[in-house]
Amino acid sequence: MDIILIIIGTVLLITGLIGSVIPVLPGPPIAYGALLLLQFTEKQPFSVFFLVLMGVVVAIITVLDYIIPAIGTKKFGGSKYGTWGCMIGTIIGLFVFPPLGIIIMPFVGAFIGEILNNKNFETALKAAFGSFLGFLSGTFLKLVFSLLIIVVYIWGIL
Repeated sequence: MDIILIIIGTVLLITGLIGSVIPVLPGPPIAYGALLLLQFTEKQPFSVFFLVLMGVVVAIITVLDYIIPAIGTKKFGGSKYGTWGCMIGTIIGLFVFPPLGIIIMPFVGAFIGEILNNKNFETALKAAFGSFLGFLSGTFLKLVFSLLIIVVYIWGIL
């Protein structure tokens, strides 16, 4: 039974890592599921405190992932249109020119959102850049945390 849980956990880790880059999947919560599954093996490598702490960090990172692009947009003079454009661009980027579309389309979406909000070209470009930086920052945060979960998982198996 332990082998099956470890295999499922490994699949969750890989899915979580992919989800850290692909906005449609919640990467860190999926990867966290692998830690929970490992706890049901005979090893039970983690304390309840550690699991709760990791769960709280996962929740914070998940919330920050939605807030950081908005902060980036606001810092660079953008509006909700830019933030929404960034999110829509991200989803479109999954299907248009993958994997490069995931990087380019959030910027394009934020720019179009700001243009639709009657911003001039320069202001829209600046806001789009802020939104894009926020998106990249959130993605980086999720990716690093998911990699940390992978390291902890491997440590738990050994």
